[in-house]
This record gives sequence, C-alpha cells and structure tokens, in this order.
Amino acid sequence: MNQALNVEVNFPPATDGHIAVVNLKSARAQFWSRFWQAPERSGIAECLVEQEHLAAQFLGDLDAFNRLETLVCEFARVDAEPIRTALIHAQVASMSHRFAEARSYLAQAEDQGAPPAAVKRLALGIDQACGTGIEAVLEARYGMAAESGRLEDLVPLGALLADLREFDQANAIYSQALRAYQDVSPFALAWVCFQLGALWGELVPDTQPIRAAQWYRRAIDYLPCYVKARVHLAEIYSQDGRTDDAEVLLMPAIASGDPEVSWRLADVLNASGRSAEAEVQMQAARSGFEALLQRHWLAFADHGAEFYAGSGNDGRRALALALINLANRPTLRASERAYSAAVGVGETHVAREILAAAANRWGWTGAFRLSPLAAYRAESARSDAGSSASSATTRPNADEARGGLTFSRIDDVHAKSLGAIT
Repeated sequence: MNQALNVEVNFPPATDGHIAVVNLKSARAQFWSRFWQAPERSGIAECLVEQEHLAAQFLGDLDAFNRLETLVCEFARVDAEPIRTALIHAQVASMSHRFAEARSYLAQAEDQGAPPAAVKRLALGIDQACGTGIEAVLEARYGMAAESGRLEDLVPLGALLADLREFDQANAIYSQALRAYQDVSPFALAWVCFQLGALWGELVPDTQPIRAAQWYRRAIDYLPCYVKARVHLAEIYSQDGRTDDAEVLLMPAIASGDPEVSWRLADVLNASGRSAEAEVQMQAARSGFEALLQRHWLAFADHGAEFYAGSGNDGRRALALALINLANRPTLRASERAYSAAVGVGETHVAREILAAAANRWGWTGAFRLSPLAAYRAESARSDAGSSASSATTRPNADEARGGLTFSRIDDVHAKSLGAIT
C-alpha cells in the first residue's frame, strides 16, 4: 500500500501552537486563582478539569493528575452542589483509569438528577476504555457522530473502529474529522493527526512508518510541544537509523517530566554509543515511572508494563503491571500485552489463562481474528488436539459474551451508520 500522505487532505488553519500553549497556561493559572477564591463557583472546576487534561495529553505535564486530585478533594471539602461534585469526581477518576470508582460517581450523579447527556457521554468513554458493551458503544458513537458531525464525536468513533481492527473505516472517520473541524484550536487538529500516525505506525498489522511519520510531523507542526507526537516520531527515526534527528526531537520534551521521553532518549543514546548518558536517562525514566505508579498506578500500568517489558528490563514487573491493567480494562489490546508479558517470563500457565479469557470474551469477533492471539489460540488448539474443549470453537453464552461484538453484527452497524456520517 502507498505510504504517501493523501495530498487531497485539506489541513485546516489553526492558531500558532506556541501561542495556543501560552494562552492555555495563562487561562489555567487564572482559573486556579478563581477556584481558590470560590471553589464552588459555577463552571470553574469544570474548566480546570478540561485544561489540566489538555496539559497532560499534549504537554506531557503529568503533574496535572496530582493537581486534579487536589481539585476534587477541595471540591468535596466545600460541599459543592452534589450533581456537579459527582460528575467532576467521575471525570477525574476516569482520566486516572479508576473506572469502577468513576462508574460509582456516575451512578450517584444519575440518581441525583444529572443531565442524561452528560452521564451518557462519560459512561460511553468508560465503556469504550474497558471494552464493555462494545456493540452498544459503537452504535452510540455512530449516532452521536452522525448527529453532530463534530470532531469531538468523530475522533472517539475512529479510535473505537481502530480498536476493532476496522482500520480503513477508522482512517475515513479521522479524515472526516479533519474536514469537519470549524474552529482554530491546534490541540484538536494535532490530536487527529496523532491518531492517524498511531493508526498507521502501530495499529495496522503491516505498519507504514513513512505514512505514520508524516502524520506525526503534521501533529507537531500544529503543536510543536506535543510530547507524545515527538516521542512516537523519534521512535520511527531511531528505527530508521536517524538517531541524531530522534535526539533533536526528544531534547525539548525532556522538560515536560514525562518518563517516556527519558526512556526513548536513553534508547537513542545507546544506539549512538553514548552508554553513560543513556544510563542517566534510563534511571530518570525508571524513577519517573515508579513515581507515577505509586500515585496513579491504574493510569500508568499499561505504559509501565511496556517500559519494563522493553528497555526497563524487568519482565516480572512488566507482567504484574500488565495483569493489573488487564483486570482494570479487559480489552483485546490489554490481553495481547499481558499474554506477551507472561510468555516473556516463561509463565506459560498464566499465558494460557489470559489467552482462554481473551478468546472467551473476544474470540468470535472480527477484531480477534486479526489479533496475534488468534494464531496463538490455533497453535494451542493443535497442541491440545486430544481435548475437545480446547480445540472446539464455540460461541460464548450471553453472560460470557457481554460486551462482545459479532463479525456479522459489526458489518450491520457499519452499513446502517457510515452513510449518515460520510
């Protein structure tokens, strides 16, 4: 497949990225000042949650998680309006991947009469992150995207389609999001470009690094301080032997404090033969991940597992974190990571249990057919040919399949919904 960036894409204009970040930081400081003067004032806490989310997502400012914990504690202390308190608690808990806690707060908000649309939007995000009720989530995402046509509704739909291994559909939805955007914020546009970079650089079975790099560069063009885009593009450069270019990309991002920057920089420095400098960065990465895991372990279990399975060189730690992540959000991708971590340390019994659970939950979906777990399952079935329970492919019962999505059903949903969006 051609890896060139689609020249027909009309990239919308946006505010200069540097100016947008200055404006974000200024607005955030003002809102914090207002919050401490009157925490219960309408709209202040909600704006702060959004601004801190932007800081974490784009600037790599992971101290935002600590600040948000301070916010919800203060909000609870002043005994603000109950519905607002519950919704804000739910949103912050969800951002930190404390999904069970977030669901509990959402239930409180709903019982107290929270607006159904606000509850539904948060609940959809939680269900999507956890791989729960995916068929219903998909239909809801299609409906919201068709109704609004807004980038904010199209991107989550694209991400869900990518999770379901519907890569061409995801690409089409992301492209539609770019065309539909009517504002001038570089954050939203950089977000879409990053998602497209991840789609072609990491998610498709046969990755297309050239195509992915073009999207990551476009994200950085919109928002030069976009830490994750710099990290992912640096990985592509490093794999291509362009270690100098990778280092140039990563150095400005070190100040963010995101330990993944130090991790990837350590890899680049090692590849350049600068082992002493690399060790300094690796120690910074390790201490950074441990500090995050100590305070926000569910939010960073996935990234921590990836680090320790790789350059962090602690397979047991990787497996422990992968299992924590899998228990918290039993998605197909979390299953793949946990299975790989178990195999990597020779825990074959654990790996088989992970594989069986994933096959039970996802094995009859189209997404599973494209997962490496499908091949492992077939190999396991062949090795256990004497056991009909292991070798048979059966459809799970209703309780086991809760949240599952059949291959034929996803085609039905696409057929009904795509025309309304595109």
